Amino acid sequence: MSKQQDWWKESIVYQIYPKSFKDSNNDGIGDIRGIIQKLEYLKYLGINVIWLNPIFESPMVDNGYDISNYYKMNLDFGTKDELKLLVKEAHNKGIKIILDLPVNHTSNQHKWFIESAKNEDNKYSDYYIWKSPKKDGSEPNNWISSFGGSAWEYNSNRNKYYLHCFAKEQPDLNWENPNLRKDIYKMMRYWLDFGIDGFRLDVISLLSKRQDFPDSPPQNKDTKNYYIGVSNGPRIHEFIQEMNDLVFSKYDVMIVGETPNTTLEQAILYTSPKRKEMNMVFQFDHMHIDYGELGKFSNVRFKLSDLKKVMTKWQNGLEEGWNALYWSNHDQPRAVTRFGDDKLYRKESAKMLGTLLHMMKGTPFIFQGEELGMKNVPFLFLEYYQDIETRGEIEKLKSMGFDLSFIEKVCYLKSRDNARTPIPWTNKGAYNGFSNTQPWIRVSPDNIEINVENELRDKQSVFFYYRELIRIRKKYDVVINGKYRLVDADDSDVFAYIRETDKEELLVICSFSDSRINYVISKEVMKDNFELLLSNYARRNSQLKENMILKPYESLIYYRKK
Repeated sequence: MSKQQDWWKESIVYQIYPKSFKDSNNDGIGDIRGIIQKLEYLKYLGINVIWLNPIFESPMVDNGYDISNYYKMNLDFGTKDELKLLVKEAHNKGIKIILDLPVNHTSNQHKWFIESAKNEDNKYSDYYIWKSPKKDGSEPNNWISSFGGSAWEYNSNRNKYYLHCFAKEQPDLNWENPNLRKDIYKMMRYWLDFGIDGFRLDVISLLSKRQDFPDSPPQNKDTKNYYIGVSNGPRIHEFIQEMNDLVFSKYDVMIVGETPNTTLEQAILYTSPKRKEMNMVFQFDHMHIDYGELGKFSNVRFKLSDLKKVMTKWQNGLEEGWNALYWSNHDQPRAVTRFGDDKLYRKESAKMLGTLLHMMKGTPFIFQGEELGMKNVPFLFLEYYQDIETRGEIEKLKSMGFDLSFIEKVCYLKSRDNARTPIPWTNKGAYNGFSNTQPWIRVSPDNIEINVENELRDKQSVFFYYRELIRIRKKYDVVINGKYRLVDADDSDVFAYIRETDKEELLVICSFSDSRINYVISKEVMKDNFELLLSNYARRNSQLKENMILKPYESLIYYRKK
């Protein structure tokens, strides 16, 4: 960040969930060697940064987000020598590597916690957040963990509770302790010296806890009720500025923070260059527009008007900082099911969603399989779900008396496992080229149709369309630096916007309708010299007309020089 090259603004990031990307040794688990084998594929797609989900030693209670040793690799994924080879091979192909790094919490099997839990008379006793029971022996406050149940776990050795905002096996670190912070910064420098090009910082907005640890009001029944005392806490910017000063500023790196429960105003503080914190943040506003009465696990469909408002607010509001653009990741269901049409217009809507996102201002993140138009997984039985969050939700919904069909529906729509099934490399074999062995999680029955082999054979595939989107991002400065302006804010079927610099202009038109519709271009937008750069349908006439008949889920990118 100190070198002011801002290469991360011009990057296209591809997120790899290592466990499900490619299994090179046929143990059913994806690995580093498998990623190395597929680097040429990623280079051909056009991406230039890979984000790896956690690859550190872990008991895998929460699929690697519970780290037991920050300096060791999870041997299911490979060795440090193999990681070194991946970094070298990727760099040779012009691809950078960033690591997913959870520093809000560790595993309860980390040596820090094992020592901390013994007594109060050792170096690590204050590395975690310990609180005495109330007089009746109950928890220090009423916080609920993200995965259900109390956010406090009792430890008899210390006769105290420790805080865990996530699973009880994921105790929260005490960032008030300067020695803890020094150890974290030392570890970060180790991996940057290793050759890593940056970090995605997991739930980074939760580091600073209010030291009065207030009860959450009774109306906050959601499992995120701990946000009142945890998210964007009193010292959060102090901690991240210290992190930047002692670590990030010494390297030319990309730093993206996952910041749940963060407003636009707070995001500006995190990403404004003059504040020297992070390059960009993942915000969640557009991930919440289809939440229902039960929160995330809902069968509510989003409204286009809500999507427009949210995306436009962040495009216009984060001028001082920078947006991280995404539809999906390891924590979200597949975008084509959630925001498009995963049946009749799967390919068309997958391309349209790619168009809408990739022409916006910010750094786009492609989650593995998104470039294939992968959709949610129709598991036959609830027992097939592996995700700790989903399993907890299934039990909760059963206890609340919901019928099986509703539970199956909301799990299909919202489970994190939808994004975690193995990548299908071929249309052959029981496991579609991911492995020759039963994978750690079941493959999707849709793989026979949706797979890399089929996509690479079809020049009209979602893959080749994404390749064109990436080419356009790299060619036209307006995509990186242009201002954003929403067009036809009240249109209930079309999301259209303009990107503009002094020299260039883009007009992006995206239909969210599953029918043919008439779209009238307003006179202020209409220009004679617009040329069609890309469309997800073959168009007989590429001219921009005042009256356009848009096909289902059609997307169009028009360009003009001023």
